[in-house]
Amino acid sequence: MSDMAVSALPGASYAGFVTVAEAGLRGMISLRGDVAAGWMTDAVVAATGCAIPAQRRVERAGDMAVAWMSYDELLILCDYAAAPALAAKLGDLLSGQFATVANVSDARAVFTLTGAQAGDALAKLCPVDFGTLREGDIRRTRAAQVAAAIWVSGPEEMTLVCFRSVGQYMFYLLSRASAPGSEPKLYA
Repeated sequence: MSDMAVSALPGASYAGFVTVAEAGLRGMISLRGDVAAGWMTDAVVAATGCAIPAQRRVERAGDMAVAWMSYDELLILCDYAAAPALAAKLGDLLSGQFATVANVSDARAVFTLTGAQAGDALAKLCPVDFGTLREGDIRRTRAAQVAAAIWVSGPEEMTLVCFRSVGQYMFYLLSRASAPGSEPKLYA
């Protein structure tokens, strides 16, 4: 058995009216605690260089990002190889505080949807008004009954994170939702 890490669906992609691609290995750390506390802010800034994001936002600094997941949870995104050391650093910085740090990198699958109608494809699966979102906005929702976090990660780009155990199913859903000829039609 190999010790080499692999992503959920290495190299998987689908070209429809938007492009769906498995994003490869991503470092992800779940940080739970009082997001509004000064000690939390100090630890996050020291470890990542990112500010604590506002509600339903993602903050970036270089190759690091911090996503607001709830009033007591942040998701820290980093290089996959850096995640164990970053989790350990956060653990040290938060020692003695009521907080948990968990490296969840291997438990998640990440997909990117690119194209002007990425929100239209996702709207077929999620109860979210994607037309109101701007770059850096994040939503936790369901995509056809699968828990997911989705954020506008760039111009004409959205990123979706789900549990790795449903990665193949999510890729199928996203591919079907972006199939050529299934674009939403506007009627006057």
